[in-house]
Amino acid sequence: MEPITPYFGIRKKEDLPFMVAVITDTNSGMSVQEGREKGVYVLPMPVIVNGQGLTEGVDITHEELYRAMAEGVPVHTSQPSPTDVTELWEQAFKDGADQIVYIPMSSSLSSSCSAAQNLAEKYDGRVFVVDNKRISVTQRSSVLDALYLSKLGKDAEEIRQRLEKSAFDASIYICVSTLKYLKSSNRVTAAGASLATAMGLHPVLNIRGGKLDAQCVTRGDKHSQKTLIHLMEADLEKRFRFIPPEAIDLCTAGTFADPKNAEEWNERVQKAFPKYRVTYHPLSCSIACHVGNDSLAVAMAIRES
Repeated sequence: MEPITPYFGIRKKEDLPFMVAVITDTNSGMSVQEGREKGVYVLPMPVIVNGQGLTEGVDITHEELYRAMAEGVPVHTSQPSPTDVTELWEQAFKDGADQIVYIPMSSSLSSSCSAAQNLAEKYDGRVFVVDNKRISVTQRSSVLDALYLSKLGKDAEEIRQRLEKSAFDASIYICVSTLKYLKSSNRVTAAGASLATAMGLHPVLNIRGGKLDAQCVTRGDKHSQKTLIHLMEADLEKRFRFIPPEAIDLCTAGTFADPKNAEEWNERVQKAFPKYRVTYHPLSCSIACHVGNDSLAVAMAIRES
């Protein structure tokens, strides 16, 4: 794996009681480059494309993966090796970290979290693995919260506790255009996938608290977009009605091979929620392997800062 040497951003060791390194992986939607710019260590996640092991942002881009799927090339997810994980942790300690907060995707959706927890046991209380039941853009929000708390001088244990306490202060709705990839990963039955495809249905899934649940089905792109917006409106008006817009990260995401489609989706959500600042983030390669091409999502999370 290509060496990664991010930095601690604006933090200065002499100004803080603890120098806490924040580490995540590209499942968060944060690239290695963005991590360097923000002071976050980011582990590139591996994917298998046509039998070849590649790492996101190093050997393959989002666009390249989306094109490969469109061409029918077989794609699969993979887990980082224990060595890849611990090498990044060791790099953070060499860079001056006293403690590490490691934020992988939800343990409910991947074994990478429990694997990291086992590795952390060998670090004598210096590595704290966060399992706050998040993935993708809501996981990214957790990473930014951890960075904010670390700059305030919070130690790694308090950061872990606060992130896990706020696990359910987030929601994702995602509409997939095909069930082919969810079927191949055994997240939906073959019969169910065939029926949905034959009827031209687009399932809408909800990810909340680490669980992937079927929300409803839609037919056609415009109806799918309208449905996602209505679902998010209901969350903001009911579950989070006492949270001001400036305290919420509202995001769109997707697996669009054409950047224009991503821009149009983000613009539509921004228009629907004028009081919020809406930003778009491509879904990671690992997530794309499960949801396929032209999936779209809307998500929110309450911010610490």
